[in-house]
Amino acid sequence: MSSRQVSGCLKVITPTNHWLLFLEQGALNYATTTERAFDRLDAHLRRLSLQVPGLVSALRVQVRLLFEQQAHSAADGGVDCPDYQAICWLVEQHHLPVNQATSLIETISKDVVEAFLAVREGSHELIEASRLEPMSWYCHLNLRTTVEECYSRMQQRRSNGSVAMPQRSSGVMAAGRGVAVAETIKPQSAGIDSSPVKGEAKTHYTIACIDDSPTVLRAINDFLDDKMFSVVMIDDPVKALMQVIRNRPDLILLDVTMPNLDGYELCSLLRRHPDFKTTPIIMVTSNTGFIDRAKAKLVRASGYLTKPFSQSDLLKFIFKHLN
Repeated sequence: MSSRQVSGCLKVITPTNHWLLFLEQGALNYATTTERAFDRLDAHLRRLSLQVPGLVSALRVQVRLLFEQQAHSAADGGVDCPDYQAICWLVEQHHLPVNQATSLIETISKDVVEAFLAVREGSHELIEASRLEPMSWYCHLNLRTTVEECYSRMQQRRSNGSVAMPQRSSGVMAAGRGVAVAETIKPQSAGIDSSPVKGEAKTHYTIACIDDSPTVLRAINDFLDDKMFSVVMIDDPVKALMQVIRNRPDLILLDVTMPNLDGYELCSLLRRHPDFKTTPIIMVTSNTGFIDRAKAKLVRASGYLTKPFSQSDLLKFIFKHLN
């Protein structure tokens, strides 16, 4: 492809993923996968926010709202590249400088190519450039040297005892009361305006999380590890009311199944307090039955978040109710 100066998209289909390598005259413009593309993009944007302070959680959530749904068409056989379109949108809306976007695209592409080199079986097709939507390409990587560099990185990782793998999404996976926490990657939301994020009256929120499981509390605290959130972790439901009153959170995450005082009772008590009549209270539970949801309505809970949930699911609820 490099010697023939191919333009188009090399699409490789494996049992677990679709790989898309976009080429222009033999140069690599971008490499991505249809599986977890936005988890990978968000992880990189989150790290990049240390250098570009404007890439706050609310903006990253908005990006997912605007573009993530388009990812399904690529997974179903299309060749759309919504994660790259999201990067272009960030540049066009002046949220991301061009030089930072170029560096971001290069980093993501090399990560994907490195993982792609481990693929041993699959079907492939070359989709001509005339069948692709026109896009602004910010990066033109030499395909040969990029593959060589990625191969060297892969060999080095293997010699160090680790194998390059595609980014995984974050999640809280519950089996009964047991919870495992996967890698932390960020968010998606519902209920946010689709226009560019404007200046808001409030840029910092206090979230109270009430759960008798320290593992769940740590997981949620990790999921909300962002400068716009302060998390108050409360593991004793009996003492929770006083701690909530003292901290006056903007939103409350409340576990349903707790000893001595369950979540429904605590929610009812909070609603009786004048300061918390309208505060968003989200019930968090692995129970999905109709009766449980009816109970949540009776105590005037604002929402019902079911375990297992991902970081994206959690932030979806939080931003929806904070807005």
